[in-house]
Amino acid sequence: MALTINQLTELSLVAKKAALAAGAIISAQQGSSVEVMSKEGGENIASCVVTEIDLAAEKAILEVLTPTLTPYNLGLLTEESTDDSSRFDHDYFWCIDPLDGTLCFSRDEDGYSTSIALVAKDGTPLIGAVYNPRSESLYHAIKDHGAFKNDSPLKAPTGSKVLTLLYDMSYSKHPEYEKQIEQLKIDLVSLGLESLNIHHLGGAVMNGISTIEMAPALYYKFPKKADGGGSLWDFAASSVIQSEAGCFNSDFQQNPLKLNRAESTFMNLDGVIYSSSEDLLKLIPKI
Repeated sequence: MALTINQLTELSLVAKKAALAAGAIISAQQGSSVEVMSKEGGENIASCVVTEIDLAAEKAILEVLTPTLTPYNLGLLTEESTDDSSRFDHDYFWCIDPLDGTLCFSRDEDGYSTSIALVAKDGTPLIGAVYNPRSESLYHAIKDHGAFKNDSPLKAPTGSKVLTLLYDMSYSKHPEYEKQIEQLKIDLVSLGLESLNIHHLGGAVMNGISTIEMAPALYYKFPKKADGGGSLWDFAASSVIQSEAGCFNSDFQQNPLKLNRAESTFMNLDGVIYSSSEDLLKLIPKI
């Protein structure tokens, strides 16, 4: 069953409501001491931590979204619950990260957010809602209908001569990191850019969103064999918001992100690229 634009609009409003409900819980605990627990994840510590705030935020989101499952015949995938494979049995599914950037939240560092997407069975993201409690910013988009920040149209700014490279801690540990940064400083001149700003954020969601607002900007995660590289819920919402804001995202072969992988929820095999414009793709290190 294909959802109409009226139905997508209704579900977008629900996603925004759910994101704000989770955001209220997260906001109330910002800067407080929270117990960090471990869970099964990828090779990076950031994918293996969870707090009671993650769980409370997920509960708040599900209270809002669960009533839509039967009427709209939707599946569900959420980070802190077991994957029940309903995403393969329905034409669409909710894809939820109640608190992306748990580690930086626990350290009271910038970069965490709530992320909710509606994704088609073929992996196409149709709705995205991302809430940044730190800045009280709500981003949302419906595919082919534009992106918004706090209900105002959102587009990447133009005119800056400073390239921003957004990165998480895993990239700083890459064996070629220093060499690649130096090469990037050289190569950016070919695009009329003058300098490089290296900006660290802990969560993949806000790194992706920030390629819009900090344009010209890049964020990428190399393909790798080990589990990790972010998960479906780290990119589903931000990818539709970013592309609707006039930017570009893909895997490392410049194919659409596979946001309903059967093998795993991890994105490690194909890698991830977020770029504020396609001309910046030539600056990304070759692998």
